[in-house]
Amino acid sequence: MTRSVGNQLPEAVGRLMDGSDLAQREGLTFLLLTNDDENWPQVAMLSVGELVAVDARTMHAGLWLHSGTSRNLTRTGQATLVLVADGNGYYIRLTARRGDDLDLGADGRLAYFVLQVEDVQEDSTDYATLTSGVTFALKHARQVVPRWQHTVDALRVAS
Repeated sequence: MTRSVGNQLPEAVGRLMDGSDLAQREGLTFLLLTNDDENWPQVAMLSVGELVAVDARTMHAGLWLHSGTSRNLTRTGQATLVLVADGNGYYIRLTARRGDDLDLGADGRLAYFVLQVEDVQEDSTDYATLTSGVTFALKHARQVVPRWQHTVDALRVAS
């Protein structure tokens, strides 16, 4: 059953997105849904290295500069973030404001977005527990995790 739990990230969700323990959260995947210019849903799979919760109502995202998702967010200013946490599914309705591109030096540039939580839908049932969502394994973790940390550190302080 799906129900609204308000306009703040539940504690379990906020902890997953706080930018800490990146190496331990390697496979955690968030699905970001936007609509393209023909109104078709588009799904982007984000890692913990692309998104950080700065408080219970605000997230910062660093996305590929020329991706369809960046174009869609810039155009519509809306998205839904989907994830599994604490045995439940969460669908987080967001409004998005594009900021100045995030310059990470040698790691390149990212499209920077401030995401505001508008509504959190929790999907749960008393007869089953969600144990995971989409996950992955990095092929080159020693190279990727430091880049994630650099990105998350920059996202935390971006305005």
